[in-house]
Amino acid sequence: MIPDEIKFSLFLIFYIPSTLCALFVLYHLLFDRTLRQALHNHVIIALLVICLLADGTLYPWMLYYYHNKNTWNRSMIFCTIWGFLDWSLYILHTMLFAWATVERHILIFHDRWVSTRKKRLIFHYFPLVFFPIYLFLFYFLVYFIPPCENYPDPASPVCMWPCLYDSYTLSMYDYVVEQVLPTFTIVFCSITLLGRVLWQRVRTQRTIHWKKHRKMAIQVLCISLVYLLLLLPYATIYILRFYVGLSNPLLDEFSTSTAFTSYFIILLFPFVCAVSLPELQTKVTNLLLLRRRRQIHPGMTLLVRVHPHGYD
Repeated sequence: MIPDEIKFSLFLIFYIPSTLCALFVLYHLLFDRTLRQALHNHVIIALLVICLLADGTLYPWMLYYYHNKNTWNRSMIFCTIWGFLDWSLYILHTMLFAWATVERHILIFHDRWVSTRKKRLIFHYFPLVFFPIYLFLFYFLVYFIPPCENYPDPASPVCMWPCLYDSYTLSMYDYVVEQVLPTFTIVFCSITLLGRVLWQRVRTQRTIHWKKHRKMAIQVLCISLVYLLLLLPYATIYILRFYVGLSNPLLDEFSTSTAFTSYFIILLFPFVCAVSLPELQTKVTNLLLLRRRRQIHPGMTLLVRVHPHGYD
């Protein structure tokens, strides 16, 4: 089991850089007209907003919890809000990215499906609106207005357990539809996307759209890798423990560790976005080169400002 001091340190190391990186990437995606209008960036923008919501609520609470675990007395209403945000943001992030892996197939191989305004409304914008509304409504009902009484769980960071999850049917629905299905959608669509892109590259040799398709594929495949490394072990252990019936101390400890590492999906997401967006790489490179040029030739600063096209 990972000690609380290590958990606190790991969260602290990633939390601040992740928040700054999310703000940086989101700023460029929103204020660069070309990036903002690109359909494949819309789901990334939504995912980054979710990251910032989690950065402003869940991660500061977890940092405080691991630093003051034995002295923090939390009210039931606070635990309920924490549980609601924890599950709704985490599942929404996973489901939206699962949709992103499906949408990349549409944008790359079936672009006629989004060629008109009506088609874009159905195949592009509707999922971006439907998933948040559905999940927030579902978890609001589970956490705030259940037909039974939720009970506290002080040993858990979330510090409460929804009574509705005592129902096998609802628990199974939540796990299969909102966790297993998105996870395996990411796995399946990522593998098939890689195969289809490589096959298209071999079959068509070089086409006008190859470079654009490659960028879209690389972006989603890089993010998929993070999900596979951090989410798939947690989902597998959960299945083995609760639905296959396997139980031993080692498996229980590993389950606790995988549940903890799954929180790093949201923390690592902005970094992967920054690395996998070629446009951002170009902007950062140009900024660094300009800064280096000014350091080497201080006298050129005025000239650079006067001549916006710069000097080669």
